[in-house]
Amino acid sequence: MSTPSAEPVLALVGVDKRFPGVHALKNVSIEIGRGEVVGLIGENGAGKSTLMKILSGVYQPDSGEIRIAGQPTTLANAADANGKGIGMVFQEQSLLTNLTVGENIYLGNEAQFTRYGVIDWRALYAAAARQLEKVEVNVDPRMRSDYLSFAARQMVELAKALTLEEHAAGHLVILLDEPTSVLERAEIDVLFARVRSLKSRASFIFVSHRLDEVLELSDRIYVMKDGAVVADLKTADANVTKLHQVMVGRSLQTEYYREPLQKPFREEVVLESEGLSFGHAYQDVSFNLRAGEILGIAGVIGSGREELTRTLSGFTPHDAGRLLISGREVRLTSPAEAVDFGIGYIPRERRVEGLVLFLPVAANITLADLASLTSYGLIDSRQERKLAATWVERLNVRTPSINTLCLNLSGGNQQKVVLAKWLNAKARILILDHPTRGLDVGAKEEVYELVRAVTTEGVAVILTSDTLEETIGLSHSLLVMRDGRITHRTAANPGSKPRQIDLIQHMV
Repeated sequence: MSTPSAEPVLALVGVDKRFPGVHALKNVSIEIGRGEVVGLIGENGAGKSTLMKILSGVYQPDSGEIRIAGQPTTLANAADANGKGIGMVFQEQSLLTNLTVGENIYLGNEAQFTRYGVIDWRALYAAAARQLEKVEVNVDPRMRSDYLSFAARQMVELAKALTLEEHAAGHLVILLDEPTSVLERAEIDVLFARVRSLKSRASFIFVSHRLDEVLELSDRIYVMKDGAVVADLKTADANVTKLHQVMVGRSLQTEYYREPLQKPFREEVVLESEGLSFGHAYQDVSFNLRAGEILGIAGVIGSGREELTRTLSGFTPHDAGRLLISGREVRLTSPAEAVDFGIGYIPRERRVEGLVLFLPVAANITLADLASLTSYGLIDSRQERKLAATWVERLNVRTPSINTLCLNLSGGNQQKVVLAKWLNAKARILILDHPTRGLDVGAKEEVYELVRAVTTEGVAVILTSDTLEETIGLSHSLLVMRDGRITHRTAANPGSKPRQIDLIQHMV
């Protein structure tokens, strides 16, 4: 374990930050030592994002002090933070996919390769290759970024952050914002190995909702709750149960997936798939979905499960087989058509496909059912506010008001708004595509409880998840897919859930 030097390379002392109606940071003090990986955890809305934006120069504190190598400083903007050795690797990657890897690495810093207005591309790509060597990724810097896998782009982000060495005076601090959220385990292992190998060059702040990963990578862990730092723990003194208890104020429940709330589903078949196929993505997929049932679909990337859920949501129409909804054969050619048949889609990228971030909570909740609020082309705003307030109360959406922009909500509350949108539209079938991605353990528990609640009302659910554990824990029934085909089916009754190993053998 690394030991912080006597003088932290970066520190916040008594930092406060307020927004209208929200006290986001309350007297926050943290420090990062040389060569240290510091974990930062907390529930959605705990203040982590605000803290990271202050460290990266996006926000300025209302009070308190930022210190670099013991000296008080200000971070006027992101460029100023970069110039002082603070870089960021984003969860929602910042690379421009229509540019080459090299262009992305030096985007905004091309002047060092420019003479008389002409860029020396050979020099730029040679320098980019040196940055890529630091993170040990074998990528041609002349390749367009959209040809890279997500994991490779994450490594390019890290290489880009390391260019700060060339002009920053002191030791680097790199902020890792949920860098593993969409990576497979093997890719996570590679990323962690690179971070450890770079500790002689940089210190890291690692933000993640995956507590086991925070324990694996970090030397120390700060826990935030309600805008304040409530614990500073050495990794050796922590475990998942303890971190969970400090974060949410209660112990990790043994019935995490709310198995006691798993009620038997009904006999009514709401969706049937008979020999459904789509190109090379999936073939001959057959199953029934019943009212009140959670049907989990397990499989690795490339198994066909993602494409299947996109078909059921109206994004990619099937080209063979039959799809029946409430006994009526359909071919869904658009998401709007799927909505007309009572299908709601909760996407993995809720900020891109699930919400209109710059609209208020009320408008997002009623967006899928505006027809019921519209008369002669005008929306009944009073009825819209009444409906929104009802769903906010029912789903316990934590928001200053129904007029708050969804952009300003935490991830967990954004997900509740997406769910409220489809419940308000009276969806009878919900497609949950990685519904708890990017949520902390407390927010996940709330989502699990809401999913259980809607199924008791007869709503049917098709679930694909980040983890096999979550898929097993939530589901009534399970399908396993491999190479585009169903390879295994099993029940997942409370008290007799299948083991992960029983499913993995059918996945790979």
